[in-house]
Amino acid sequence: MNENQRLKKLMDLLGFKSQKDFAVALNIKQGSLSDILRERIKVSNAIKDKLELKFDVNLIWFENGTGEPFFKKKPGVSESKEGVPYFDMSLSDAKDLIVQEDRAEYLVNYLPFNDCTAYLPVYGDSMYPKYAAGEIIAIKEIINLEILQWGEAYVVMTDEESNSLRTIKLIFQHPDHSKLILRSSNPNFTGDTVISKKNIESLYIIKGKITRNII
Repeated sequence: MNENQRLKKLMDLLGFKSQKDFAVALNIKQGSLSDILRERIKVSNAIKDKLELKFDVNLIWFENGTGEPFFKKKPGVSESKEGVPYFDMSLSDAKDLIVQEDRAEYLVNYLPFNDCTAYLPVYGDSMYPKYAAGEIIAIKEIINLEILQWGEAYVVMTDEESNSLRTIKLIFQHPDHSKLILRSSNPNFTGDTVISKKNIESLYIIKGKITRNII
């Protein structure tokens, strides 16, 4: 049994009667869930994180079949935890994907951003005044790198070939379709960074920001 098949098993174990309801619980589109269950695409790290934080799924079982599906006996779906995980960490400290490297401090249940992947604090001034140091941003994982919003801010994580970059930048179209232009919004930070799409490990669009009183 692979991860895709285990996700189907979890849908049954959690009592979801339809793919639509399960997709809503995972904050993904029904079509994306259907593609996963048909083994057309892999289970993303964002989905794994949601499974663990919201439904107490044992990711060791989910990834290799060892142990039990859940850390403890599951409550009914209506009693399950709600919200998006907040990670109190700096991007520069992240060696791998956010959802694998650090466990969430807690879940933030703020309806406008409940379709997001995570909340992160902003460090540094390269994106000021759009996003200032100390603010908290809501980010959503991007699976398809061919569909991007030019000029919008993203959290970008690259592999070692691109110096393991961990940064927040505006993304612009490059003449070479296989590359992207990264740019700061702070005029004091001049110069563009050009990266290849193939070197991107993870990409998250910034959907907005919240104040600390919300969390």
